[in-house]
Amino acid sequence: MSRLVEVTELAPRDGHQSLLATRMATEDLVGACEDIDQAGYWSVECWGGATYDSCIRFLNEDPWERLRTFRKLMPNSRLQMLLRGQNLLGYRHYEDTVVDRFVDKSAENGMDVFRVFDALNDVRNIQRALAAVRRTGKHAEGTICYTTSPLHTVEKFVEMAQRLKELGSDSICIKDMAALLRPQPAYEIVKGIKEKCGKDTLVHVHVHSTTGVTMVSLMKAIEAGADIVDTSISSLSLGPGHNPTEALVEMLQDTGYTTRLNKDRLLKIKDHFAKVRPRYAAFESKIIGVETEIFDSQIPGGMISNMESQLKQQGAGARMKEVLAEVPRVRLAAGYPPLVTPSSQIVGTQAVFNVLMGPYKALTGEFADLMLGYYGETIAPRDPAVIEAAAKHVKKEPITCRPADLLKPEWDELRAQALALTGCNGTDEDVLTYAMFPQVAPKFFGTRADGPKNVGKAIADAAGAAAKPADGQAKPADGKGPITSPVTYAIKIGDVSHRVIVQPA
Repeated sequence: MSRLVEVTELAPRDGHQSLLATRMATEDLVGACEDIDQAGYWSVECWGGATYDSCIRFLNEDPWERLRTFRKLMPNSRLQMLLRGQNLLGYRHYEDTVVDRFVDKSAENGMDVFRVFDALNDVRNIQRALAAVRRTGKHAEGTICYTTSPLHTVEKFVEMAQRLKELGSDSICIKDMAALLRPQPAYEIVKGIKEKCGKDTLVHVHVHSTTGVTMVSLMKAIEAGADIVDTSISSLSLGPGHNPTEALVEMLQDTGYTTRLNKDRLLKIKDHFAKVRPRYAAFESKIIGVETEIFDSQIPGGMISNMESQLKQQGAGARMKEVLAEVPRVRLAAGYPPLVTPSSQIVGTQAVFNVLMGPYKALTGEFADLMLGYYGETIAPRDPAVIEAAAKHVKKEPITCRPADLLKPEWDELRAQALALTGCNGTDEDVLTYAMFPQVAPKFFGTRADGPKNVGKAIADAAGAAAKPADGQAKPADGKGPITSPVTYAIKIGDVSHRVIVQPA
């Protein structure tokens, strides 16, 4: 008798986030919902990650309305989201009661499965969100961000899985955001979790496809006992995206494993996104083949093209190889953090700055905070010299406590600030939108009544804006040489912008 392997479909969230810069509008997603709902998936990842940011920043869409729309159109499906633990969907830590309220409102609006992770694998930053999910009665998925270093061993990952289960996780996800999970570690980690945490522990495996090895990794994970795997429909797959859903179904033929996916429905989903995808050509990833060098740089595929673009804006496009070589050195100095939002942006940006201006001659505030412990613990000690430079830069001392323990209650203040904005509707959902994106939300509230932007126009406008350097930005001709006058660098990696003014030495 075949063993059932469940499948999570990623196309409505990570599929287009990885391939199309998260620009897909709700109007281009709803047409596939009925077939997705009837296809036989264990869950449908359709919210969280960068989608919330993109909705209000580029598409003039209310992300909460998107969630409610999915709930209405996929009544038979578990809806799943990606939640950055104490960071929620923003780029800083939030006070505990804000975390509680966000989870409550997400569940109330239709979310079923919360995949909760921390960019540093600091379980302290996951604990509050997991507890909040459990109080709602929804599915809490504790998540391990997979990465490699001399200290990231199978035993360490299994140990983290045990801690996550002790916190009440309903399932354990192995999240491989950069396609680093080779087949043998995939087998050993899943097998280790099943042995340590119990055979009844649900293990969920998420991989990207950028390095070309991870379809085999999914097979080995399944052989080791993985219960659920993530894929994306073929017309939104491969490159820096994910392995194709239909290919997984065919791979399992005659292996003793099976899915419950309806192939006719999969074909309709494939056709829908094949028709929609060309509308987003302006944001198409240029990575279409296999990028095995990511095993060295560990930069998620979508970030490579962003860094290349930013270097070109600084007149230093030819220095991309230097940046890729610098990333592992910055990561070592920072204590080997996994590279996933926001740590990937923080480390990647610092690598760019190191190449342009010399090692740690200029620091972003975010990198300084990472070095000083304000994002949490890392698996390895951080470079003392860089810690000293960071403390001097931001005029703060290093910490070892859970970062959120330093935060004062902030809901009342956030609510007052949000309600003072034109267009804020006074709901907790709007307050949460403001809390996570205080610079973007005011404009969105003011234009929300206009409705979603024309998708084609939104893409053209965003592409045009992304191609322009910051106003008044000074750019060295080749990114080399001494700085003789103050230079403003505007670096944008992913959707995180950094502006640093570098003074002459």
